[in-house]
Amino acid sequence: MKSLFKLPARLDPAKILPADLLPAKSHKAKSSSGKSSGLPHGSSFTELRAVDNFYQTSLFFPMPAVLVSTLTDEGKTTCGPYSLLAPFYVAGKEYYAFMLECRNSSNTAQNLIKHKKCVINFLDDERKTFKEMVRLGWPGDTPAEKMKDFAFHLENGLRKAEDPKGTYPKVISEALQAVECTWVDTLDGAQDDGPLPEGADHYELEKYHDFNGITSPYGAHFVLRIDKILMKPRYRDAIVNGVRAQDFPPLPVDYGYRDSKNFWYHKHRRLLPELLPQRQTTVQSVRYAANRLQTDVQFTDAALEKLVKVPRIFIFLPTVLKGCVSWAEENNVKLIDVEQMDIINDRRSKEKNK
Repeated sequence: MKSLFKLPARLDPAKILPADLLPAKSHKAKSSSGKSSGLPHGSSFTELRAVDNFYQTSLFFPMPAVLVSTLTDEGKTTCGPYSLLAPFYVAGKEYYAFMLECRNSSNTAQNLIKHKKCVINFLDDERKTFKEMVRLGWPGDTPAEKMKDFAFHLENGLRKAEDPKGTYPKVISEALQAVECTWVDTLDGAQDDGPLPEGADHYELEKYHDFNGITSPYGAHFVLRIDKILMKPRYRDAIVNGVRAQDFPPLPVDYGYRDSKNFWYHKHRRLLPELLPQRQTTVQSVRYAANRLQTDVQFTDAALEKLVKVPRIFIFLPTVLKGCVSWAEENNVKLIDVEQMDIINDRRSKEKNK
């Protein structure tokens, strides 16, 4: 694969990047056969030790590639590329959240610590798009240097529309989808984390946080509450109306920085569906789950019959039942029958189409 990004020959990565951000040196096998001596005889695997940045030095780990918009001290938007992003709170909390992991001296980390707000921009997988993302990731560049020749356009998001007097990072117009977020700094006691002192390139603290804020001398984690999800109309319509293989957006899959010179990614390909085997539980099984709820609301067997195809694991069926109970309590309903279940299902459909 042709190089997307090369360090100038005069620069040594070891001199410009912290040790925990450098690719590992080549791994050596533990035995002449190439297999770890600890593996059973005849194993089809060989062992590779985990080292710093194991996701790209010890594994082939597929990741998203996004640009995160944050605010500078002057209130301007700057963008940096990230792949260590994952859903964090997905259900059962009063809000939904992502987890972002990054170098704590980066512009993004410092801006989040000071101003709390960001936008996660998902862009397409075109080569020129990924090349611009790599350019924006050069460590040490100031926001002004990064944004001087910015290849994309910026526009206001929904939070600015709802709060015209507020200052919010802008959304990249070319993004296929974008998520406006706020850092939940109160988790893990991170609300007192401050910006780096002038001239410092890392933190030296007596104690680091476990999962939010400054978590190591060079690292930071941010629990980002989802405030708004913005999406191009065609992709929103696909989610609301039912997705087909051709409806998925062309998002890149990143494999990280390797061989001390290249960032590797691959382009979107046609997705293939695999039908979930249809399994059906019994009304008695659904009744058992319903009876465990702390409520006076009751269900008829006919109403529970409509839930026999909901997977009975710790989250799906209980969540659906709790949603039914919440509706019943809001509407002073003590017994849910088929008619009420149809109303609840209709409300869910309308909420999904908002």
